[in-house]
Amino acid sequence: MWLLPTAMVDVLQGHRVLAFDLETTGISTNSDKIVQIALIGADSDGTPIHYEVLINPQRTIPYGASNVHGIYDSDVRGKPNFNHYAKEISDLMKGSVIVGHNARKFDMPLLENEFFRCGISPPKPIVVLDTLETVRRLKIPRPHNLGAQCARHGIDLSNAHDAAADAAASLLLLWKLMRDHPSSFRRSLEDIEHWLISGEARKEESDLGRSLSDLDSLDKNGRVRIDDGIYIIAFGRHRGKDLKTIENEDPRYVDWLLSPKGIEDDDAREILKDFISSIRNG
Repeated sequence: MWLLPTAMVDVLQGHRVLAFDLETTGISTNSDKIVQIALIGADSDGTPIHYEVLINPQRTIPYGASNVHGIYDSDVRGKPNFNHYAKEISDLMKGSVIVGHNARKFDMPLLENEFFRCGISPPKPIVVLDTLETVRRLKIPRPHNLGAQCARHGIDLSNAHDAAADAAASLLLLWKLMRDHPSSFRRSLEDIEHWLISGEARKEESDLGRSLSDLDSLDKNGRVRIDDGIYIIAFGRHRGKDLKTIENEDPRYVDWLLSPKGIEDDDAREILKDFISSIRNG
């Protein structure tokens, strides 16, 4: 049982804090599926939370992935699919502080896509405190992977690539980083998250303009937002970019986006197809 440093106690006081990790069928946030999820931490009143389930991805788990996390087809055979767990996962994560290593660019986008495939809006945490971003922002020496950082900070990670073990390790890593660098965390949760993402102090919201959540949705799942006639992608690796920019940078991604696997809403997909067609034929 470890004591939280003052900076961590102050900023997290009264919040549900959950370390989060996934084990999956692969590394694509768009097309791979979850086989295990863990949410480890405490509720706002200090009550411990340990949520860990195996999930049937309804596809074969590649041997390479199984060789990493040790979960095989036989382990998930007969287990419920993601839709079965979606509500309880959403209830846990909604309004929580989420902690994870590379969670913002991998675990969260992949999880969001699982919700979208179920036709459900993903839960919105208060903030995501990503320990990979944290060690990079604090200029901790490489390598920055979770195992190396745990070894550097004296954290036992004997069960690496088990979702619960990795989640708990990321929470302990955050604790040690906050203990060792308290001045960097003497700010609000929102300011900490902004600093982790951009390296800058957060501006007043009125200076930043509207966030994605403030924009009208083109499709029923909220994957594409509309900002003064501009289509903004609200998920995945191009989150926050407008469709025209993505077409210039990554046209193969746009082709995927315009398929039923990308935008499931037929009407919205047709609108975007017409838009892209006018660019490509213009």
